[in-house]
Amino acid sequence: MLKAVILIGGPLKGTRFRPLSLDIPKPLFPVAGLPMIQHHIEACTRVPNLGEILIIGSYPTSDLHQFVQDMTQMYGLSIRYLQEFTALGTAGGMYHFRDQIRSGSPECFFIMNGDVCADFPLQDMAKFHISKHSLVTVMATEATRQQSLNYGCMVLKKGGEVDHYVEKPSTFVSTLINCGVYIASSDIFQTMADTFYANQQQEKLLQLNGNGKDPAYMSFEQDVLMRLAGSDRLFALPVTTWWSQLKSAGSAIYANRHYLALYRQSQPARLCAAVHGKCHIIGDVYIHPTATVHPTAVLGPNVSVGANAMVGPGVRIRESIVLAEAQIQAHSIILHSIVGRGSRVGEWARVEGTPCDPNPDKPFAKMENPPLFNTNGKLNPSITILGTCVSLTAEKILLNSVVLPHKNLTRSFKNEIIL
Repeated sequence: MLKAVILIGGPLKGTRFRPLSLDIPKPLFPVAGLPMIQHHIEACTRVPNLGEILIIGSYPTSDLHQFVQDMTQMYGLSIRYLQEFTALGTAGGMYHFRDQIRSGSPECFFIMNGDVCADFPLQDMAKFHISKHSLVTVMATEATRQQSLNYGCMVLKKGGEVDHYVEKPSTFVSTLINCGVYIASSDIFQTMADTFYANQQQEKLLQLNGNGKDPAYMSFEQDVLMRLAGSDRLFALPVTTWWSQLKSAGSAIYANRHYLALYRQSQPARLCAAVHGKCHIIGDVYIHPTATVHPTAVLGPNVSVGANAMVGPGVRIRESIVLAEAQIQAHSIILHSIVGRGSRVGEWARVEGTPCDPNPDKPFAKMENPPLFNTNGKLNPSITILGTCVSLTAEKILLNSVVLPHKNLTRSFKNEIIL
């Protein structure tokens, strides 16, 4: 039997995802019509003999209760949420709930960071892991030389063994990076135990925990993977399929595009038909069955429209996400933007952002996650975001701006954060 663990962090994480995560936990934000971690769950259901999925994080149980119930019912699989009562790190949470993970004696278990998006090659990873008798196998991909410094970097031997691992190095190590997706044997908990007790001894020597973290805090990357590197028990499987992190709101548009492209291959029924559809469709478009779209609207490419949303006549939407219960009034245009739940865009209004896609001229380039402001104190151009229940008056323009929830905009804005 196999299991899967999805690590989702907590409400104090994902601050770069605001204002989208102010009213919904970041792991449940819909990308391509599905909550972010439902894509992980769907990938797990395609793995034969996978018996249980455990979601670990520090969000209140009430935030995920309904989602877990819905997923259990939809996929007929045991799915449970285990709440940490303080942030314990990527390894600390798993070590804390080790008995739950080991119950039923799984042969091995997947570990997936909740903020990664990918065409998850879980079956290939399982085969590779078992064939190598590995303790931990890391999914790896190529990045540019400069971008590799933002990730865990690996140097491999010919057989796939990780000879050297450094988390976010200060100087160049390798262009092969850690994707935040792993498969581990149950014996990994012995390595975690050794790390845990070593950390406890260190705490006693220091007599204080100067970093403000719980004494049980453990990082899987720094405390476990770095310890295993060079031991011939840590392997990496380089993949060439699509992978990205979902750290900032801008990266949601990029992930939306790629998940819609994956639907075309694996779940074409989820996409709107280009002919005889609800409206004029260009490229890959997802429209929730309960959404209302006028036949004269033009949607696509790469658009998702949520439940009970309303898109009026003559509307043009491209490279955008329209969340549940939003209203896009007649003849307005939405480009490279996210329209929040319950928001209203008036007639003949224009909402436009700047795409922040990877550089197409650089092989293996990943999403950049630049800070909100540049060195001159000006807002970096990015996608436009309307928080929950924002109202934009008719015939106004909103360009490269971020609007926090419950705002009523009666004039045009450009390159602003509206608090």
